[in-house]
Amino acid sequence: MTLPEQAIPARRGLRFSPTLTAGLILVGLHIAIALLTLFWTPYDPASTAGGRLEPPSWSHWAGTDRLGRDFFTQIMIGSRIALVVGAGAVAIGAAIGVTIGLLAAFATRFLDDALAATLDILIAFPTLLLAMLVVAASDSASLWTAILALGIAMSAIVARLTRILAKRVLRNDYIAASRTAGTSWPGVVAMHVLPNIWPTLAVSFALQFGLAIIAEASLSYLGLGTPPPNASWGRLLQEAQGTVYTAPIGAIAPGIALVTLVIGINLIADGLRDVADPV
Repeated sequence: MTLPEQAIPARRGLRFSPTLTAGLILVGLHIAIALLTLFWTPYDPASTAGGRLEPPSWSHWAGTDRLGRDFFTQIMIGSRIALVVGAGAVAIGAAIGVTIGLLAAFATRFLDDALAATLDILIAFPTLLLAMLVVAASDSASLWTAILALGIAMSAIVARLTRILAKRVLRNDYIAASRTAGTSWPGVVAMHVLPNIWPTLAVSFALQFGLAIIAEASLSYLGLGTPPPNASWGRLLQEAQGTVYTAPIGAIAPGIALVTLVIGINLIADGLRDVADPV
């Protein structure tokens, strides 16, 4: 038995988006720098051979920090850490959130209401605060602890959005037609629910990516994120506090790097929204 033509949702054509292109260029630049650090950096990240707080020069493009390390090398490695944290947090948040959201969409009314209330309570807490609680509970700050903490903190937002979108799709007539044709519920999820909610989720994931990078920088600034010798932008900003007047590049450079990456990710999110918009 085949589904009626009117039961199959129409596919939406993709459109060129200058916003998406600009975002991809900005983020692509950071990705290229992050990949480059796997094979080459201007100096050994742990080398303190440079003079303390040297100004930018041909030898040290962004100067040196208070320990004599090349600051441009530290910024480059910070790109890698930021992208790893963002990707890891979004992956964990998506895996947990989408699973819980789909379960809530198919659950009984009582269980659905209970899950919805729990998600609303979790969302009421700021993401950074939840991440700080997870890190504090682990008794140790590390890169992977920060990723796990941010992923868990973001999963509630993803779960709530997935639940709303999935319930909206399940109310459509083509879902009943698909079930009448003998499609199992896992098949309905794979063929109808996920393809229809994916564009909106992709926009949300892009936004969560940027929030994860800012949250990690905040955690590192507070001493709860990536520990030394990893060059997190947040930790670089924290270390530059005492020398902001004598060596302002220490605060300006990681700030610019953080802002450009987050702006690029937000442009990608806006571009994805434009591409997915049928109007």
